[in-house]
Amino acid sequence: AWVGLGSNQGDPVAICRRAIQRLDHHPMGLRVVARSYLYRTQPVGGIRQPWFVNGVVVVKSRWGPRTLVRLLHRLERSFGRNRQREKRWGPRRLDLDLLFHGQRIIRTPRLTLPHPSLHLRRFVLTPLADISGNFMHPVLGKTVDSLLQDVDDTGQVKRLLP
Repeated sequence: AWVGLGSNQGDPVAICRRAIQRLDHHPMGLRVVARSYLYRTQPVGGIRQPWFVNGVVVVKSRWGPRTLVRLLHRLERSFGRNRQREKRWGPRRLDLDLLFHGQRIIRTPRLTLPHPSLHLRRFVLTPLADISGNFMHPVLGKTVDSLLQDVDDTGQVKRLLP
């Protein structure tokens, strides 16, 4: 499963690194098997706020997508996120999004896979291409590298030093 992560509150780099560490040592048996570079990225949505730090990890899990999303939301809450009180596209301590779960396609009111807007966002596609550039989007039939090459998003994405 591919998980996008982001933060723009507190120390975003440290928060992203701690989140990756917690995913890799999760008591429910998750393991990080690949990770992208971290990037400093321009916010989307028109809300004036600090830039984000974003990245992507691939996790190995025995859990299905619905359970995995619940685990990700629980981890977000442990970092202080309250989804009910925040603004859409607003600042957050930690955002964890399930981008892909293998080649699964799911369309329900509570879960859409692949993530419905990942192909529109440079800040997701750039780190995703670091680790899975040849992965084929199961709905669009294009590789991540191809989606990144074609994306219209002009938001700035700057790689941070390792």
